[in-house]
Amino acid sequence: MIPLFSTDQVRLADKYAIEKLGLYGTVLMENASRSVFEEILKHFPELTPGMPVGVVAGKGNNGGDAFALSRHLINYGFSVTVISLASEKELKGDAEFNYKVLKKLIARTKGSKLIHYKTPANLNSLANCVLIADGILGTGAKGGLREPFKSVVKKLNSFDAIKVAIDSPTGLDLHNAKADEDTFRTDLTVTFAELKAGLFYEGGYKFAGKVVKGTIGIGDEFFNTLEVKEYLIEPEDAFVGMPERELDDHKYSAGKVLVIAGSADVPGAAVYATNAAIHSGAGAVYLAVPEGAKIPAQTNVNSAIVLPYAGANGQYFSENAIEEIKEKIEWADAIAIGPALGRNEETINAVISLLKKYPNKNFVLDADAIFAVGKYGYKKLKLKNKIFTPHHGEFANLMGISTEELKSDLLGYARKFVKATGAYLVLKGAPTIVFNPDGEAFINTVGNPGMAKFGTGDVLTGMIVAFVAQNKVIESSVVSAVYLHSLDADLLADKFTELGLTAEDLVLNIPSTIRFLNDSFVQPAEEE
Repeated sequence: MIPLFSTDQVRLADKYAIEKLGLYGTVLMENASRSVFEEILKHFPELTPGMPVGVVAGKGNNGGDAFALSRHLINYGFSVTVISLASEKELKGDAEFNYKVLKKLIARTKGSKLIHYKTPANLNSLANCVLIADGILGTGAKGGLREPFKSVVKKLNSFDAIKVAIDSPTGLDLHNAKADEDTFRTDLTVTFAELKAGLFYEGGYKFAGKVVKGTIGIGDEFFNTLEVKEYLIEPEDAFVGMPERELDDHKYSAGKVLVIAGSADVPGAAVYATNAAIHSGAGAVYLAVPEGAKIPAQTNVNSAIVLPYAGANGQYFSENAIEEIKEKIEWADAIAIGPALGRNEETINAVISLLKKYPNKNFVLDADAIFAVGKYGYKKLKLKNKIFTPHHGEFANLMGISTEELKSDLLGYARKFVKATGAYLVLKGAPTIVFNPDGEAFINTVGNPGMAKFGTGDVLTGMIVAFVAQNKVIESSVVSAVYLHSLDADLLADKFTELGLTAEDLVLNIPSTIRFLNDSFVQPAEEE
């Protein structure tokens, strides 16, 4: 896991560097700007001396970083146009120092210029730049963009150039990862000292591009003393959570799964979840469906046993169906419930009744099962160690809030839920985030927009329930399944295209994805 820090924690690092280590702010700024310069050359080797590049600077420390970066770019040989959004008299401290140094350098250098912003027309001087660096607001900014920043960033986004953000894209609120559509759309963000959580979900995920860590020159000692609650999932974490087979395993010792899903009208979701469980290694899988869905289920599931129940006239899940499938409920190591189950009153009551009767069972709740819990009230149920897999709309409904409220404090609401229930939360989105009962958040680092299709969430449900059934351990199983699900999509996108990706493709490619990850860490034995 890669630890992520808050902006407040990183700000304390500056104070530590100055007060404890005795470093001057100008030294920190020099180290930071040098990092951005080096990362630009590293990630964009097509850039060569003589090319026109642009830098836009605000009046704070982020602007100071931008002025210092401009100096490095000029010294390398680029033709640099610097636009300062602040007048010279507005600049203070380290930003003022680097501005004055840059001003003298430009006066002695041909081909570069410094422009003080007056009107949007000033930005036209950047139209031919091959790269534009954003040093306008930085990590301390909160709330939406105001003028003139809104118009400036909107104009910058219109230019066909490589975009680089210094520390954080302007317009992104790192405190809650909120961003509006006028946020600076960057290809690369070089963030200082340590990686910040807000760069990796919601608006950060959308606008920050590739995020790399730059240095201010203080090392890791300070950050090792801080408490961390957010992490990025690494391939190693997914590898650790993959099920392992013993030589004497048989079908009933290799994970017993029951999937309760589908209705007579919508049987497809149940099939996706079931087939995903099978392809994820579960040894014995039963799919419980209403009688009305028996034929399409039997026709389309692979190697699973269809368990039809009469339920409500064979159409949907109801309380009397629980008694019909009681034996397999008690038999299963893990149960997935919810995909296309239906939202009528009898089904909602049946879901709640099932959770009450079997409080110690490993349940993976998805879709309509989550709706049922929301309708009943999650605080009324014992949900310890249950696994919820909602997308944002479903989770907002579960919490009784609007999606806009959820976006205002995504991590906060998620932590409120898991701490109140003792449940695990797999909050599906771009990216998916896993929360454990302690409130730790594990942010997925793979996946692509091709996953925005019917059925892909059902596939994830099947993978999670299969891993939990095999491992008998929840957290590592969930983290591994979430990562592999998205890695599956990335491998398919590389082979074909994001646009053509389907749930069926994901299911069939699960074994290859597991093999791909396994081969990344397990080296073949050398021949003697």
